[in-house]
Amino acid sequence: MGFLKPHAERIYALLRIMTGFMFTLHGLQKIFGLFGGVPPGAPPFIVYGAGLIELVGGVLVMLGLFAAPAAFISSGTMAVAYFVGHVFSAGNILPIVNQGELAALYCFVFLYIAVYGSGIWSVDAARRGTKS
Repeated sequence: MGFLKPHAERIYALLRIMTGFMFTLHGLQKIFGLFGGVPPGAPPFIVYGAGLIELVGGVLVMLGLFAAPAAFISSGTMAVAYFVGHVFSAGNILPIVNQGELAALYCFVFLYIAVYGSGIWSVDAARRGTKS
């Protein structure tokens, strides 16, 4: 898709912003009971531990403020969520079988963001004086 290559920075920024936004919604669900409420049977460490990481990490990634460290922590959280909440509970490592597609996808998207950083359209870029 060579015609998209000139837009790679902007597409990455949209990926970062939307991933952070959607992750923030998960945090709002767990911490404040919004959007259908707290998942039934979720232990407090999931609700408050993961929920806080989802809320704060999602906002930081979305804004592009310390996005790399926030994404790294979020990636690790999703890796733990995948194995504890999906692999061990379902007894199967395949995401399609254990319903862990979202956790696995978040894990790797956040890992990419952790490596790439905030990019354009971010608070970090504005603080550096980077134009876009």
